[in-house]
Amino acid sequence: MSPDAQAAFRAALTGAGVPGAFTVTAFAQVVPRAVLDAIAEFVRVFDRVTARPAWQQLATRDAPPLARAPRTEACFFSAWDIHLPPGRPADWRLIEFNDNGSGMLLAAHINAAFHALGGTAPGPAPEPPLAPERLLERIDAIVADEALRFFGRPAGAGFLIVDAAEVLAGGRFRAELDLLGADWRRRGRTVVIAAPEELHWDGTRLSARGVPVEFVVNRCTDFHWEGGAFAALRAAYASGTVYVAPNPFSYATRSDKATLALLSRADRDAETGITAAERAVLRARVPETLLLDRDNVAAIAARKHAYFFKPAHGFASHGVHAAAEVGAARLRRLLRDGVPYVAQALVPKATAADPASGRTLWTDLRVWAWRGEILMLSGRASTHPHRVALAPPGGWIPTYAGARGAPDAG
Repeated sequence: MSPDAQAAFRAALTGAGVPGAFTVTAFAQVVPRAVLDAIAEFVRVFDRVTARPAWQQLATRDAPPLARAPRTEACFFSAWDIHLPPGRPADWRLIEFNDNGSGMLLAAHINAAFHALGGTAPGPAPEPPLAPERLLERIDAIVADEALRFFGRPAGAGFLIVDAAEVLAGGRFRAELDLLGADWRRRGRTVVIAAPEELHWDGTRLSARGVPVEFVVNRCTDFHWEGGAFAALRAAYASGTVYVAPNPFSYATRSDKATLALLSRADRDAETGITAAERAVLRARVPETLLLDRDNVAAIAARKHAYFFKPAHGFASHGVHAAAEVGAARLRRLLRDGVPYVAQALVPKATAADPASGRTLWTDLRVWAWRGEILMLSGRASTHPHRVALAPPGGWIPTYAGARGAPDAG
């Protein structure tokens, strides 16, 4: 993009409510259609497996009591994080699943603005991205569907978006919450954006700052709600009368990184009900993932360069370690600290050169889906091969689906 086009791109994002500190690349990525078709199949398998009672019982066996009771909510902020190896996009692998992903609405504006300015990659034109207003319409329909499934009727009381107080005071994704809240208010809904400690449960009704609420979008990263600030939300959730997504049950059965150990290995398939056909899909797409314990720490340390290490309950790259940063002693200290860690087989990211500086960046793919339906795509270009490091020239990267019938690269 020319400097003038880049300035227009930034102005369009600012006008849409994307924060100025939100870094964005000056180039795009296009994901081959065949890759997206395979990802869509995988998402359907993932949803089917993790919805089975046998899977859920095993996945929640060691979870806190609040996370063991089955729930039916499915969050529209669900995201599958994927690496496409350089030159081999068809060999993509799932790195983790987030049922509390951040950036979907902001990425929709990034994709749309970049496409409107003609900034997509050279070659066959990709499919036009979903316009932000169309995405909000789809979310509105999803909310209506979720309410009907849960309540048996449309949601009547207020809508709550809940996040940690420090995020609401100025976190980098606060703007996304405001965009969602503003759209819901335009549709006539009563919306409150509040921190957990601002909630009250009177035994029959949940309220936020005095406003009754019954449909809750949870953006907190305290996944098990164990702190005192969550007392009201815990009670409301346990009552079964308030919709909350995501929630401790969905976290324990779908996005706890320890579940990737079950997905990546076949030794518990008889217990979880995973079929041979499903195992073939999972084997091809989920890298080896091991929950660190006393019995395997020595063997993992001996092969540490084959793995990347991250906390089972981590988020946003907090607490992650590359192989060069750990050894057997460090891994044993992590065990003694009582923080569950997983060792996941390294899957390289695709690479791209920043057109202005020529600097190599490492790109990933995030696929947003709800109940098996892919909603949109986003991606990030990092200045580090393994971590999410979005300082310029890195940042969120405009991401598009290849057009059907177009030749697939790689």
